[in-house]
Amino acid sequence: MELKTPLYDIHVQEGGKIVPFAGYLLPVQYGTGVIEEHNAVRTACGMFDVSHMGEIVLKGDTAKDSLNHILTNDFTDMAINRVRYSVMCNENGGCVDDLIVYKFAEDDYLLVVNASNKDKDFNHIKANILPGTVAEDISDSIAQIALQGPKSLDVMKKLVPEEKLPQKYYTAECHVDIDGVDCLVSRTGYTGEFGYEIYMPKAEAEHIWKLLREEGKEFGLIPCGLGARDTLRLEAGMPLYGHEMDEVITPLEAGLDFAVKMNKPEFIGKAALEAKGEPKIIRVGLEVTGRGIIREHQDVYIGDEKIGITTSGTHCPFIGKAVAGAMLPREYSALGTEVEVDVRGRRVSAKVVELPFYKK
Repeated sequence: MELKTPLYDIHVQEGGKIVPFAGYLLPVQYGTGVIEEHNAVRTACGMFDVSHMGEIVLKGDTAKDSLNHILTNDFTDMAINRVRYSVMCNENGGCVDDLIVYKFAEDDYLLVVNASNKDKDFNHIKANILPGTVAEDISDSIAQIALQGPKSLDVMKKLVPEEKLPQKYYTAECHVDIDGVDCLVSRTGYTGEFGYEIYMPKAEAEHIWKLLREEGKEFGLIPCGLGARDTLRLEAGMPLYGHEMDEVITPLEAGLDFAVKMNKPEFIGKAALEAKGEPKIIRVGLEVTGRGIIREHQDVYIGDEKIGITTSGTHCPFIGKAVAGAMLPREYSALGTEVEVDVRGRRVSAKVVELPFYKK
């Protein structure tokens, strides 16, 4: 049985089309539709209910060492109130999940993980943390709203003095007072656009949502669903767990080498990644040059030879192109390489292009 976020009733009132996703009932779109929601985030601002995401606290004298052991990125020199992206690998080098880490103190961290992986992640973390580290799943007490788009700062300034907000990308401010509610606010997001992610006690989610809706009207703020969240992240070349990475695909194959510090003394999966060597299969971007829309899990061909498979695909409204991600052998990954994708028995032509498809 699917769970409801604390904003479920508001989504229904707002006319959201509710669908099951990652164990929750969430809006895939509102009456405005995916295209308008997508373009609102690119040109003005949109807001998303992301309360389904998981939150895990790591505390203790060895918390930093535990992070360096469990995750691929390096947290040795991470400053307080910084945010860092990382991957969590299994012993074979595959991805258990990707996540972001907030640092509040040398012995106090918050990990935000994908909803569909929350329980698996928590069990993996508990099984692998070092003595002196305590892990706690606080997901059920937290709600999260993502405010995304170039007008996001204008909206937030109506609620919070600008100097109280995080100033740089991938930084956070704790204890931000939003109309009497104690919030965590970070300059992060999953859209490729300027924006914030706001964490608050579950009981305050409706209040903050309504406040943002009201204060954001003059800036074109509209609520957005899962559909726009997916088209925005794909347009921005951002990976999605279960598509561009999984328990078999490694972070190096997924193009996430910036978050994998092979010069660290050790981390779970490092030995396997070293043994595999340079990835033979890598993630690429495809732009459709023929007629049709490419979706995920469709075979990619050169002539009669099947060379790979797509990971995600759709028509991206802002750039006005049909695009896809794919896993291809390195020898077929050069920009401009022409391929065909089998779309329900019909070949659709495409070419390899640079990621991301959209960049600010």
